[in-house]
Parts: sequence; C-alpha cells; structure tokens
Amino acid sequence: MIKLLIDAGNSNIKLAVVAGDRCLSTAIFPTSQPIDLALAANFAVQQVYVSNVAGRDVAARITDACAVHHWSPHFIISQSLQCGVRNGYQQPGQLGCDRWAMLLAAWHRVGGACLIVSSGTATTIDALSVRGEFTGGLILPGIALMQSSLRSGTAGLQVADGHYSSFPCNTSDALFSGAIQASCGAIQRQYELLAVAGAPVLLSGGAASLLLPHLRLPVQMMDNLVLTGLRLISQDAE
Repeated sequence: MIKLLIDAGNSNIKLAVVAGDRCLSTAIFPTSQPIDLALAANFAVQQVYVSNVAGRDVAARITDACAVHHWSPHFIISQSLQCGVRNGYQQPGQLGCDRWAMLLAAWHRVGGACLIVSSGTATTIDALSVRGEFTGGLILPGIALMQSSLRSGTAGLQVADGHYSSFPCNTSDALFSGAIQASCGAIQRQYELLAVAGAPVLLSGGAASLLLPHLRLPVQMMDNLVLTGLRLISQDAE
C-alpha cells in the first residue's frame, strides 16, 4: 500500500511517499508556501497520514490540497497507548502529535530508555523509560527564537548573528553562545534525571547540527523522526 506522510511543522512541511518500509520520494518546503503535493501525484496513493502542529489554517490547506487528488487525510492525535509506547501525559491527547510520533519512532529504533531531542522553532526534550513509557518532557525556545526574543525585548541587543565561544567577548557571540549553552544544559540535565547509563540521545531538527558539537552524551543523529512515527502509526492501523 502506498501512503503519503506529511509532517507540518512551524517552519517547514516535510513529505514522504512510502510503500511499506520503503521510501519512494521526499520533499520539503516552508510552511508559509502553498501546499505542494506534486511529488505524490505520480504514485497511486491510497492513504494520507498527517502530523500538524502549525495550526488550523495549515490543516485546512492540507485538506484542500489532498481533496484535489481525492485523498482524505488522517490527522493523527496522541494516544494513551500506541505502537508499544504508553503516554504518561496527564491528558494524553494534549501531547503534541509531532512529539508523539517521534516517541514511537524512537521506541521502534531503540527499544529501551532514551531521550528524544528535536531542535527547531522550539526545542523539545522527551524521555522514554526502559519499558516504553513516555515519562514527560520539556519545551523551550529554539536557538533562533531565544536570540530573537532577546533582540525584540531589549533595545541594546540589536546585533548581528554571532558565533559560539565558551566565554564570549562580544554581544553577538554572547547571544548565540547563551542559546547553545541553555539548550545543551537542559539536555544534559534531563539526561542526568533519566539516570539510565548508556541510554542514547536521539537528536533531530533544523538546529540539531548546532547542538551536536557541544553535547558530551551518546548522541545519535536521526532525520525525519516524525515521518518515521507516521509510518509506524499507519502500519499499526492496518
């Protein structure tokens, strides 16, 4: 069965056409652009699964774009239990569907305790136990958002982009390095709280490469965790 998977994030929309475990085609474009499903038009798509955290307008645009091809998209919602993962959120359905999909993908890959870190517009740091329980997580501003919030909120910090330094000696570098250190500090702290020796940290997102050199942890870079989770959800539904 051929499926179209759509990961609609705050900044970008990622698409993948899959058949079973095989990926047939992929695409990515900014969320602000028109929804372009041309890559899937050449395939006999039978199902569409969507993770959308970009709001109702984007959901409507995706639905309209699918309707052109007579597809009915299935927008996923976080569940209490799915694909071997138990959701520990107080109200499971309120967990971001992208975070849920990433948790399922992580469990499928690791099958044990791990941290799942996604660094984009926001940075999320979620924990899985050795039994596949989502025990909770953090949401903090992404690296770019940390810097822009300081620039917009303080008149004296209207400076250019900086570079990383352990002890910055100019304001640009201080802003960038502060965002890096804050993010890495949160990841390190959550890893200590996870308290499972050797547990991997699965790192993804557009800013992952900025964090990677500064993390002294067993990091595994993983692209497209949300799309992998969508594929697992679609297979589970079968």
